[in-house]
Amino acid sequence: MVRCAAVATGAVTGSTPQTDPCDSQVDGPPVAGIPATYLALYRKAAADYGIPWEILAAVGSIESDHGRSHAPGIHSGENHAGAGGPMQFLAGTWKTYGVDGNHDGRTNRYDPADAIPAAANYLRHNGAPPKMRAALFAYNHSNTYVDDVLNRAHKYKTTPTATTPPNASPPAECTEAAAITAPNTTIAKIIAFAMAQRGKPYVFGATGPDAWDCSSLVQAAYAAAGLTIPRTTFAQWPFGVRILNNQAQPGDLVFFNSGPATSTTTPGHVGLVIGHGQMIAARCSTCHPAIGVETYHRPDWIGTTRPLLRL
Repeated sequence: MVRCAAVATGAVTGSTPQTDPCDSQVDGPPVAGIPATYLALYRKAAADYGIPWEILAAVGSIESDHGRSHAPGIHSGENHAGAGGPMQFLAGTWKTYGVDGNHDGRTNRYDPADAIPAAANYLRHNGAPPKMRAALFAYNHSNTYVDDVLNRAHKYKTTPTATTPPNASPPAECTEAAAITAPNTTIAKIIAFAMAQRGKPYVFGATGPDAWDCSSLVQAAYAAAGLTIPRTTFAQWPFGVRILNNQAQPGDLVFFNSGPATSTTTPGHVGLVIGHGQMIAARCSTCHPAIGVETYHRPDWIGTTRPLLRL
């Protein structure tokens, strides 16, 4: 049986294409130094909560380099102060202000789709934008921190395109076929197929072409390159050659302890690595987007396999 993500099976939100952060950067040009996926989340949270996107981006830059830092507590666990996630929330603060930004039924402080709107929610609760300094001080009790955020936000706002012209190619994690990150043409074909399915709905047990679940999507992506892998997540997990998580590369499969009747030895969710810490995955029927690009650096990430070593 295929089990993908912790969601009720069968329900589908509809076939209307859903926005993926890599398809557009939410009504604005690219900004140098900010990954497109994060920039889209900053702008969406700004629209939803009334907090300037450049403030959120400045906080994200200082706290985690927009999720790219490998410091303790960014992708799992906590730092010495007890903070975790790309926006560095304390567990108690997260419990009160955490947001399910991607509507996957969970509030996960390590998921930027949740953490960024949660930061906007917390800042607004503390008086932003009219009392921005006070709100930022409540976020981190340091006047130097407040000044750093405001100065960085000003730079983002006044030089929106910086060294990246508006018509430049998108970052590698958002390239349609992800060919520039694929080590060979076979992997490029696999990733290109999966990326082309964005906007389609998630349906538990679906095998395409109009809808997919997590394991059918990656099976079909491999088939697009003339390769055969098992159908279900449970069968895909032992099929590929196990590799270290820190050696994941485009074309690999990443597995998660997510979903009913799953465990650290029987993962229930799978995604396809496209590079730069990102995967393409069919996530759940209530997720927005149902099939989209997201980080695989999650607390429930339990392993990585390389099916190509079996083929």
